[in-house]
Amino acid sequence: MSATALIVDDSPTMLMSIGGMLSKAGLTVEQASSGEEALGKLRAGLKPRLMITDLNMGQMNGIELIREARKTPGMMFTPILMLTTESEHAKRQEAKSAGATGWLVKPVNPASLLKLVDQFVPGR
Repeated sequence: MSATALIVDDSPTMLMSIGGMLSKAGLTVEQASSGEEALGKLRAGLKPRLMITDLNMGQMNGIELIREARKTPGMMFTPILMLTTESEHAKRQEAKSAGATGWLVKPVNPASLLKLVDQFVPGR
């Protein structure tokens, strides 16, 4: 069974784009269009090997989602990548202190994404 990646973004285009890249990399892709939806899936028992979340979303932003996800059983050590157009250092630090493992800047380069997948989900 292939490893599961959870992608969280309020943009259907980004979900499709990143989802396609991860599927090609051999991952099973779960999607959520909000932090609340993602948290619901995690609390219902979804155990992704990798989570990629957008920073700027509706009610719950990516940093809040990471903070909450880290409190969910089984998610303490799961790699979580922040996906954003922001390159601001303060935001990176905030994401890191919330528990983000890494950072992906939009537009996402498929080669960079696959390199991170290889790094964080070896052997898939």
